[in-house]
Amino acid sequence: MPKSRTENPPLPSSEDQRTDWRAWMALAVLCLAAMLVSMLEFVLLLAMPALTAALGASSTQQLWILDVYGFMVAGLMIAMGHFADRVGRRRLLLIAAAVFAVASVVAAYSVNAGMLIGARAVVGIAGASIAPCTLSLISMLFPDERRRVTALGLWAGCFALGAVAGPIVGGLLLAEFWWGSALLIGVPAMVALLVLGPLLLPEHRTERAGQVDVLSALLLPAAILPAVYGLKHFAAQGVHVMSVVGLVTGLVIGWTFVRRQRRLSEPLVDVRLFSRSTSGAMLAGMLVFSVLSGGVTVFVVQYFQLVQGMTPLAAGLAVVPGVLTSVVAFQLAPIAARRIRPGVLIPGGIACTTAGMVVMTQATSTTVLMFAFAVGCVGSAPVQMLGTNLVIGSVPPQKAGTAAAVAQTSLGIGLALGVAILGSVMTVSYRSISGRTAGTSLAEAIADAEPEVVLARARDAFTTGLHLIAGMSAVVLTIVGIMLVFALRRLPALGMHGSDDVRRRDRRSAS
Repeated sequence: MPKSRTENPPLPSSEDQRTDWRAWMALAVLCLAAMLVSMLEFVLLLAMPALTAALGASSTQQLWILDVYGFMVAGLMIAMGHFADRVGRRRLLLIAAAVFAVASVVAAYSVNAGMLIGARAVVGIAGASIAPCTLSLISMLFPDERRRVTALGLWAGCFALGAVAGPIVGGLLLAEFWWGSALLIGVPAMVALLVLGPLLLPEHRTERAGQVDVLSALLLPAAILPAVYGLKHFAAQGVHVMSVVGLVTGLVIGWTFVRRQRRLSEPLVDVRLFSRSTSGAMLAGMLVFSVLSGGVTVFVVQYFQLVQGMTPLAAGLAVVPGVLTSVVAFQLAPIAARRIRPGVLIPGGIACTTAGMVVMTQATSTTVLMFAFAVGCVGSAPVQMLGTNLVIGSVPPQKAGTAAAVAQTSLGIGLALGVAILGSVMTVSYRSISGRTAGTSLAEAIADAEPEVVLARARDAFTTGLHLIAGMSAVVLTIVGIMLVFALRRLPALGMHGSDDVRRRDRRSAS
């Protein structure tokens, strides 16, 4: 078994964590980065209409601008998790922070859509390193399960807090400055991380860690990107040779990737995580939940601006109630997890999101949609936070970086796939209802200053598409919730008798 080595500053023992200021200060640094990175992603949603007009981005380019970051994160995060275990989690985190800051500046001053997509891809490469390094450092700072869940709750809550502040700050920036100012929000966080990280964060790496399989690291993004290209091309052009080639290429490379992982003694992705009932079901549930909730969120924000005609600031304020409910849920979830079993708490969160989706299918006004979005946001806390904890807790500490990367990949690729899949459904629905005169998207029709009769039909088409994807999401989420009720039914609440035994069995099988 590989040995782990920790360098100064030392990791706190579980007995000293309550009073160890260094562990909590280190968590504060990581939370600051999480909050501002979260702000960046939410502000980008608000900036889409402005940058679309400024850069002349097509509907396909708009989708790539939104989700190329997520696809790069999803495709490279597991490899970066392995790399972090090998070279040091703090070291890789600081390098990624520097790259993130520089690439964000380049993105902000892009002169065309292609340049912006390329810069966002580089930001995604850096983001692929930040998430697993952060989560694995938290798991080392807080080895006690209860305190680790609390730390993860604070960290995830800062993501939600950034989502609250993001629309407001972004709306103010976009009201006073050009669209690129929204992409600079994450830069101060990265600078703070570069200054404070070496002073507060412990370095930790695994001695004699296995080599990162370069071919596997290349195969994963090579499977994702062609498949997504084919999906987007199908939505924009219908059945076409390029869409078929893209989808088939992605599936073949994906199949090759899975076969290779089964043969390697040190695989990039430990497929045993998916074969065990608890972690496998949780990862699948996190993936599907992220696909649906993340994809719908993108189009809710666009509805406020494009259909209701809100300014970026007003649209940002419209989603604040939803993000506030998410912040509260992230703080209450660790407390509830000590009394309520995961097999009840996690499906209960999904039920809240499903209820929000059902209400959303009937929403034709801003008030109803705001209410539906707020109800739906409750479910993200138990799914993301407790799900991540279950996955990380099922492996030995020396594999924490890889396990964290797998968990975050499920969430990251889900968000990117959600934009691609639901965006494709939205595009097909929009084109079938609005007709050819309204372009391929409502944003394009508004940018082209189409006549009001055309814009009215385009707005109705967009609203119908939003109802459609919300209804589809509600049905699928109901199935996922039922699946997790059965898959997690034997897990006790955190700290209850038997919980440690269950996790020790998972760790032995993962060793």
